[in-house]
Amino acid sequence: MATLQDLTAQLLNNRALGEIAGTFKQQDIIEIWSDLRKLIAHCYVGTEGSVKRTDNANMLLLRIRTGLANAISQVMGIALDEAYGKADEFIGRLPSVLESLDLDIQAMLDGDPAAENKSITVLAYPGYLAIQTYRLAHELVLMGIPMIPRIMSEHAHSLTGIDINPGATIGKSFFIDHGTGIVIGETCVIGDNVKIYQGVTLGALSTRKGRQLVGIRRHPTIENNVTIYAGAVILGGDTVIGKYSTIGGGTFIIKSIPPYSKVSMQMPQMRIEQDLRAREGDSLFEIPE
Repeated sequence: MATLQDLTAQLLNNRALGEIAGTFKQQDIIEIWSDLRKLIAHCYVGTEGSVKRTDNANMLLLRIRTGLANAISQVMGIALDEAYGKADEFIGRLPSVLESLDLDIQAMLDGDPAAENKSITVLAYPGYLAIQTYRLAHELVLMGIPMIPRIMSEHAHSLTGIDINPGATIGKSFFIDHGTGIVIGETCVIGDNVKIYQGVTLGALSTRKGRQLVGIRRHPTIENNVTIYAGAVILGGDTVIGKYSTIGGGTFIIKSIPPYSKVSMQMPQMRIEQDLRAREGDSLFEIPE
């Protein structure tokens, strides 16, 4: 029987990737993400001018700065001083992120009668959580920081069931309603005032080329003012959904759609049989012995 030392050697043999520091912890990124969420929530709740609100925001910013600098140093293999510079750059981008989120929140209020106010959208809506995480993670992608944005996005994915790759490009006033099962791929481009419902896939056509397609457009373009209903599947880097189009639920699209279009599936035939002899509580689908 192999000794514990032998098993350890077998497990570790030739598996060290050397891509990030051995001290790197996924949980550290999740804690940074959590602090960013708390910070943004502080921006929308509480009383304007409150000293406690300001103190809490300052404390969170300091913690985010320190945690992010350490994480950047580990994933990029750079000195801590340089990593702090990148953390400061990210923090400097937060006001513009909040401006984008303001528009997203308003889009949710405009598009969903069940959204009673901004607070419930910020604190309770999974669509907002997914969009918020995307907007934060996307800034890190634009800065060329690896690993961290993907961990943030996948954590939000695990909580919401909404999978938005942080490399995607998404315009202003984006609205996700319900959201479960939505997939938005890395090279997808989405314009302004777009609304999508649960189960929508904006994906790539299946390929075996793998790493050869890194950096090549594989996902569709959705132009401004498009609505995509539940369960629609839109695939391919050459596929463009033209502005002001409405894509019906359950459609499968791999070719471009011109602007101002309505796309829908033919309504399937539904058969209804009424059995007036059935008694209350009986099943109409029971099989007789």
